[in-house]
Amino acid sequence: MKISYKKLWHLLIDRNMNKGDLQRLAGISTTSIAKLSKGENLQTEVLVKVCAALNCDTSDIMEIENDNSSEEHLR
Repeated sequence: MKISYKKLWHLLIDRNMNKGDLQRLAGISTTSIAKLSKGENLQTEVLVKVCAALNCDTSDIMEIENDNSSEEHLR
């Protein structure tokens, strides 16, 4: 399983925002933006800041996707 932030990018498009806007509004680092872009894990504190800035819930910005390679490993 892996984390996807596709919902976040769609939300930013809908709000006519870019990554720089999100960084400034949420008060997060460029490293956090890079991790979001790469679909990497982030501290919960960063996700809370993003949600507070966008007035949304974590389920509005991220989801867990199945990773077929880990499913194959379990078989």
